[in-house]
Amino acid sequence: MKINESDFNHLVDATLEWVENYLDERDVDIDYETSAGILTLEFENGSKLIINRQAPVSQLWLAARSGGFHFDYDDEQKQWRWDKDGTTFCHILNQVCLEQGAFSSSDIDFCQE
Repeated sequence: MKINESDFNHLVDATLEWVENYLDERDVDIDYETSAGILTLEFENGSKLIINRQAPVSQLWLAARSGGFHFDYDDEQKQWRWDKDGTTFCHILNQVCLEQGAFSSSDIDFCQE
């Protein structure tokens, strides 16, 4: 579902801020930097994740070593879902962080409230 640009930008900004806050509140060795609406996560081993917006298609994109993931916003569920199979953004983010950063699931869980 295409959403208006203002709502889309607000949702992406809130998501990027949520990821930053999560990392600030936990003792995990992931550095991050936000520049021009792009959030880069850098792991101790030097690998990176890139989270950014694609306004023309109203998607949130995640680039990882394992590939690219494109997310559409599900307004009913109030969450980003992978356009391939509906997996939530937090689950994919967990998966790629575990793959790239050699964390255990007890160290990091973006889906935990």
